[in-house]
Amino acid sequence: MPADLTEPDSIDASSTNAQQRQARANIDQRYADLDFDPETIPVSAAATVMLLDDQPDLHVLLLRRTAGVVFAPDNWVFPGGRVDPADHQADFDAVCSGLSDDEASNMLGVSGGGLAWWLACCRETLEEAGLLLVTDTSGVDVNALRHAVQNDEGVFVDQLLDNGLSIDAAAMQEVARFITPPGSPRRFDARFFVARAPADQEPVHDDGEIVDWQWIRPADALARWRAGEFQMMSPTIRMLACLLPHVSADSVIDMANLRLPPQPVRVGDPAHGYHVLLPGEAGYAEASTKIEFGEVRIWNAPTS
Repeated sequence: MPADLTEPDSIDASSTNAQQRQARANIDQRYADLDFDPETIPVSAAATVMLLDDQPDLHVLLLRRTAGVVFAPDNWVFPGGRVDPADHQADFDAVCSGLSDDEASNMLGVSGGGLAWWLACCRETLEEAGLLLVTDTSGVDVNALRHAVQNDEGVFVDQLLDNGLSIDAAAMQEVARFITPPGSPRRFDARFFVARAPADQEPVHDDGEIVDWQWIRPADALARWRAGEFQMMSPTIRMLACLLPHVSADSVIDMANLRLPPQPVRVGDPAHGYHVLLPGEAGYAEASTKIEFGEVRIWNAPTS
């Protein structure tokens, strides 16, 4: 875990900073209400992709999770999920183009196997939304491939190879990282990516884990969250807010390709208003970096 990402449970309870003391007390109370030990919950690697489309203005794909799941029930989310062992390949070049594994690993700051996060994004997007993020789907029965992967996630790479398919890893850019704070029954170290939606495919939810989907403007999604119509986790809310300055998918992708240094999200007035701030917002410089655990790369005014 990078040194610049400090977990929320590392807040110093003896600190003279009243905001940090209050945040520590809030976390301790949350622990007291749990029927499991939050310290025993492992943190799993995960990958999530914000699929963008101009309709004609910027829209993003959101999926609604069923109320019957343990993690994030009835939440609107981006496609994504756990990075599985089968996503780690001995030969990524056979199914990925545009980036080498060394390049992908350097981007994520891992020693190797970085392209596993790209593969996980594509596999989960196929399972949850029925979209296949590859260079060309000509002659491929995407629905049949999806059903095969839903029956056995471990066959995703074999299905790509059997159908002569390749993932364009350069078309997906990593833009953020969030780690679920202690207290959740599931914890993830999630990398967030952005990519254009495939032009020749339509989302289809699986009516299992995912029960609905929408293309929606980021501002509209946030308005529905504020109105209590959309339930969303804080990282989803933060990433939608990062899209607000942008008017097109090109604008977001162009900024993502700059690979700006990641900046931490910060929290102002956690004892009262609990204002989560992004870089460039009023009060950001003075706000705490030790409560919400995330960092973003698309954080300043768009260049186009």
